[in-house]
Amino acid sequence: MIAKQIFKAAYVGLFTSVITGVATPAFAGTDFTQLKTLNQSEFHRLATDFTSVSSYKGVTPAAPLGITGFDIGGELSSTQLGNSSVWKKAGADVSTLFMPKIHVHKGLPFNIDVGASLSAAPDSDIKLFGMEARYALIEGGVAMPAVAIRGAYTKLSGVSQFAANTKSVELLASKGFVMFTPYVGIGRVWGAITPNVGGLQKVSPTANKLFAGINANLGLVNLGAELDRTGDNDTVSVKVGFRW
Repeated sequence: MIAKQIFKAAYVGLFTSVITGVATPAFAGTDFTQLKTLNQSEFHRLATDFTSVSSYKGVTPAAPLGITGFDIGGELSSTQLGNSSVWKKAGADVSTLFMPKIHVHKGLPFNIDVGASLSAAPDSDIKLFGMEARYALIEGGVAMPAVAIRGAYTKLSGVSQFAANTKSVELLASKGFVMFTPYVGIGRVWGAITPNVGGLQKVSPTANKLFAGINANLGLVNLGAELDRTGDNDTVSVKVGFRW
């Protein structure tokens, strides 16, 4: 019941965001051609949003894949921007940012998994590369949940007005129930946003991170959904692919 509710909330939330985005051209004008018009306080607000948007989102449970395991999927994330008026002033007229992604995870020996993601915002120069390493402190089983620690890194490319990267550390736990595996996690994100225009100075936002999600193995197809709150920004992510 709880698993179904998480899936429903995630998919309904993303569907609503997509419909709203279509109605309010959410994909339009997401480049930062007017960044130089911002003052330092406004740039800090934009950087805080961007750190949340660009921080790594694994959309996967804590249990290790195993040495022969893979998790491959396509993903769509939707993040509500808390400072959309500043983004608009900077030339990015958007209130909800959508990020299609490709995710790949690979299981290694000793309960270690590695992963990578590549994403690009539609109608924009924003491109993000992410990577993670995850270690299962507890592998999990029939009666025991899996517990893992994850370190992740993301880097922005394609935007000439500023450079950006994030680093994050997370603790997550998951427990499988037949074909459903719900999971929860907490973490901390460190951003670094360096402007290349005007007299703006580098900003290094930090944010706490809370997330919950669910993985559903439906035989040939694997589905994932995750609700993430990093700082004051909420992100809904859905993923479809293959996991074995």
